[in-house]
Amino acid sequence: MRSTDAIGRHHRGPVATLQHQSLFHDGDDELVTGVVAHVRAGLEDDDAAVVALPAARLDLVRDALGDDAGAVVLQDVRGLGRNPARLLPALHRFADEHPGRRVRAVCQAWSPERRPEERDACLQRLLDDATAADARAAHPLVVEDGVAVANPTYGDPLKLAEAVVGPLPEAPDEGETLVYSAPHGPRAVRLAVAEHAADAGLHPDRVADLCLAVHEVALNTVVHTDGRGILSLWHTDDRVIAEIQDSGYVEDPLVGRHPPGPADGRGYGLYLTHRLCDLVRLQSTRDGGTTVRMTMYLDQGPR
Repeated sequence: MRSTDAIGRHHRGPVATLQHQSLFHDGDDELVTGVVAHVRAGLEDDDAAVVALPAARLDLVRDALGDDAGAVVLQDVRGLGRNPARLLPALHRFADEHPGRRVRAVCQAWSPERRPEERDACLQRLLDDATAADARAAHPLVVEDGVAVANPTYGDPLKLAEAVVGPLPEAPDEGETLVYSAPHGPRAVRLAVAEHAADAGLHPDRVADLCLAVHEVALNTVVHTDGRGILSLWHTDDRVIAEIQDSGYVEDPLVGRHPPGPADGRGYGLYLTHRLCDLVRLQSTRDGGTTVRMTMYLDQGPR
C-alpha cells in the first residue's frame, strides 16, 4: 500500500506564501529519502525546519540526517496532534517563532495507530485507491522523483473540507440529553458533563478539560443563537462523547483549526475546544443548524 506525507514551505510575514506538497512513497526508504532531501535543501537556504512523524519513522529520519538533525525540530506527530486539528495551529506557532525565515515542514497526520474515525480530520492515511484520490485532491503539488509538480486533480480546499464533514453518524439511543438555554444553561451543561464523564471512568484532569470544552460550545449557543441548545452525552468502552446541537450556522468549515485573530471577533471557543479534546467533529448547515461532537478517549492520561 502507498502512503502520503505533506511537505511544504511556508513564510509568515507581510506576504505569506505556501507550497503544499504531497510525497507519495512505497515504504520507509522512499519516505526517508524524500524527507531528508527536502529538509537539507531548506537548511542550505537557512530555512527553519520541522518534521512531525510517528515515532518509529522519526527515528529513521533522525538517523539519516546525522549531524544535521540538531538543526531540525523533530516531533512525534501523535503527541503533537493527538487531535489532528491541532497540527495547523502548531505550524503557525512554529512559523511565528522564526520571524523573517521561511519554514519547511513535513507532517504525517495519519498513521495506522490512528482510530478510523480520525481519518476525516487527517485526510491522510495508508492509501487505497479511494483515499489516494482524497490525498491528491488536498495537495496542489505532488512530489515525483524528487521534483514538485503541479497536481491537476487538486481541488478547492474549502469545498473539500465541506465534503469531508458530511453528516455525522447518528447518536445512539442510550445516553442522556439536556435542553439548555440562557442564562444558566452553560453551567447546567458543565455539571451534567462532569457527572457523566466521571461515571464513565475518564481521568479527573480530562473530565475538567471536557467540561471546559463543552462549556465553550454551550456559550456559543446562548451568545450567537436564540439561546436554546441540546446536550447529548454517551460513552462506550473506550470513549466519552459530548454533543451540542443548536440553531446556529458556522460558515467556515475550518473554524477552530486556525488561531483566530483580533479582528475575527469569534472562534476562540472552538479553537480552545480543539486544544482540549481528542477529536472534534463539526457539522453546520443553514437549514439544519450546528452540531459539535467532542470525544475524549478513556485510554489517554492527562495532556
